[in-house]
Amino acid sequence: MDVKRNNAPANTVTRDIERFTAPTGNIYESVMVIAKRANQISAELKQELSKKLEEFASVSDNLEEVFENREQIEMSKYYEKLPKAGLLAVQEFLEGKIYFRKADSK
Repeated sequence: MDVKRNNAPANTVTRDIERFTAPTGNIYESVMVIAKRANQISAELKQELSKKLEEFASVSDNLEEVFENREQIEMSKYYEKLPKAGLLAVQEFLEGKIYFRKADSK
């Protein structure tokens, strides 16, 4: 996932509801599409961070080692400063980067 190149705001922004209803025709369907994408983004970020933090894992953790590992702390701070998954999903939805379809109702 390329979160660095996403231009999502880091905080909340007032949005026009018409921009959300245009792609699906229904605000609730749009919110569900955004919510599902936010869950996907969150899972990807968590997996990516866990994989990077595994490099720092050691068999025996001492209290001194926990405080001395600056690289791990910096990496965690970087991921904390990223925009939240919901904001990233909203930005992708508004830019038309999310593929979605309705299930056939038979």
